Amino acid sequence: MKAQLDSILEKWNLLKHPFYESWTAGTLPVDALKVYASEYGAFINILDQGWTTLDDPETAEEEREHAVMWEGFASAVGTTIGAPRIAQTKALVESARSLFGQRASALGAMYAFEAQQPQTAKSKLDGLKTHYSLPEAVEPYFEVHSSNWHESEKILKAISALTTDEQAQALAACEKMSESLWNALTGIHEKTCVN
Repeated sequence: MKAQLDSILEKWNLLKHPFYESWTAGTLPVDALKVYASEYGAFINILDQGWTTLDDPETAEEEREHAVMWEGFASAVGTTIGAPRIAQTKALVESARSLFGQRASALGAMYAFEAQQPQTAKSKLDGLKTHYSLPEAVEPYFEVHSSNWHESEKILKAISALTTDEQAQALAACEKMSESLWNALTGIHEKTCVN
C-alpha cells in the first residue's frame, strides 16, 4: 500500500513544482511569499477537520496550534490569512473539506499532505534562512514540520487496516489531494511569478 501511495506522491512531487524550486533557489519574490502565506493558510486552517474525522482529537488540537504558527509566518511576511481568492486554492480548500468528510478518503487526503510535508518544510526553511532577510517569525512553522514524520506514519498504519474497498477510496483521495495541492501552487505561481 505504501508503494502505491508513494507512487502517487512522486507523480505530484511538490518539491519539483516551479514555485517551491524558486523558493529553494531564493528567486521567489517576497510578494509571492505573501500571497502564498495568505492563500495556502486557508488550507492549513482546516487540517484539524481531517484529524477530527479520524477521531484523533490530540492531533487535531496540534494542527490548530500549527495553524497559529502559520499565522505567525503570514504576519512576518506582511499579510493575513483570508478566504482564498485564487481559483486553484479555493478548489484545494473545497476538495479538502469534501475528502475530510469520511474516514477512508480523509486518510488518503491527509497522507498526500503529511507524507510530503517534512521534506517541503525543510526545503522552505532552508530557502528562507539562506536567501531571505525576513524576521525569524517566518521560521517556526517550517522548523516544527521539517522533522514531523509521525503523522504520515500514523496515517499509513490506519490505511493498512482498511478494507480493500476502503483502501481504493484512500488511494483515489490521495491522488485527488496531491493534484489539488500541486494545482494550488500553480495558481499562486501564475498569479505572482508568471507575466
